[in-house]
Amino acid sequence: MKPSALAEGNVNELNPYVQGFYAAQPEEVTKTDLEVIGELPTDLWGAYVRNGPNPFEVPDVPHHWFDGEGMVHSIYFENGKAEYRNRYVLSDDNVADMKGDGAEARGVLVPSNRDRPNKVYKDTANTDLVLHDGKLMALWYISGTPVRLDARTLETLGNEDFGGKLPRNVSAHGKIDPETGEFLFFDYSLYEPWMSFGVVSPKSELTHFAKIDLPGPRLPHDMGFTENYVILHDLPVVFTESGLRNGMWQIKTEQRGARFGVVPRNGTNDDVKWFETDPCYLYHVANSWEEGDEVVMVACRMVPNNFDPDPAHGQFASMVNVMALHAYAWEWRMNMKTGEITSRQLDDRLSEFPAINQDYAGRKTRYSYHVAMAHERLQRFEGLIKYDLETGEKQEYLFEDGQGGSEPVFAPRTGAKDEDDGYVITFVTHTETGESEVLILDAKKFADGPIARIPLPSRVPAGFHATWADGDKIAA
Repeated sequence: MKPSALAEGNVNELNPYVQGFYAAQPEEVTKTDLEVIGELPTDLWGAYVRNGPNPFEVPDVPHHWFDGEGMVHSIYFENGKAEYRNRYVLSDDNVADMKGDGAEARGVLVPSNRDRPNKVYKDTANTDLVLHDGKLMALWYISGTPVRLDARTLETLGNEDFGGKLPRNVSAHGKIDPETGEFLFFDYSLYEPWMSFGVVSPKSELTHFAKIDLPGPRLPHDMGFTENYVILHDLPVVFTESGLRNGMWQIKTEQRGARFGVVPRNGTNDDVKWFETDPCYLYHVANSWEEGDEVVMVACRMVPNNFDPDPAHGQFASMVNVMALHAYAWEWRMNMKTGEITSRQLDDRLSEFPAINQDYAGRKTRYSYHVAMAHERLQRFEGLIKYDLETGEKQEYLFEDGQGGSEPVFAPRTGAKDEDDGYVITFVTHTETGESEVLILDAKKFADGPIARIPLPSRVPAGFHATWADGDKIAA
């Protein structure tokens, strides 16, 4: 289905993030026994699932890309066959919007509603996904209510509050420890000087929660974890004074360094060890681990995109510039004995949305798979990069001209023998025709490109984060 432009006169007429490659795909589709071009591996079992914003209706107020109702796209593999589904995530705010009762929940480009308990903006559950306790959880950018989904059918099962013990919300980027099955998460307040972190058992029981004091309100986006620690981010990007006063999403960069707080997974505010480093912002962590006395974190460090606001985007010009994520792969090492921190840039190629073999999360990994960011004003993934974190080498695969991709996942081969014994999977969509397909690459022969392509019956718009759901965990 080819997307069309908005009707003339719509308040979002100059907003590129509701048109073309970014426009909603309103139909929910199920298609089994998909056509395969090439050879679909028979040792690939599980689901590649990706979340993203998908407005239920054409917005009639200024719209931020983050405001769209969550929609999950999935392709499930088993016995050399593939099936596709996409479904809306039925968060409370999404359901209210669909019923026309969503006036209390507002997007980030209009004045917020501070009268709502525990939430200020519309909780769309459109940002990330994790597989925990045999089910998916859809998570939201600004911290919201986790929404459980069936990992095979994508049907919404209901909100998750961990037995009624969730103190408030869960941030977009919680983590699963593959060794323990625990879910690690953080939360933060838009207007108060604190953040928090929690640990949830494999059976969805909250087992630990701690509040961490900060000098002021912060806007962190991700976290790291290792076998024994969590890594929290205190970064110099905050609300402006007028934004705080007027309840608007207006942010600024403060003239100070960044801090990473390393705290034992069962620790409290008194146990945090802060490491101060150069001013920076990072959206996404690839992985973290312990190495001798050091805690190591690999992430994507933002760099200026140097774009001037484009008058062609009208009131949306500032949003467009902020959404042009330009970042480099970076490494930080924090010495728990000396308190020293060192960092180094791993590559000068723009890359973001990193993925690893999740079976190794929180432990030392050699490989990280990133999207190659196009140096363009609009956010578009133009290819994939495989980094060897030990040798510094990289391999790159670029999509065909006119295509934009999605965050990849690493899918271990059934009976995998080592870390990169498996497949890298992503959605790609032609930005003009809307034709979408799934690409499957052999991780050990990454630069050779796809070993299989699967045309999809539905357009997959640009979106956010993805995860791999192992077939045996879904079945369990």
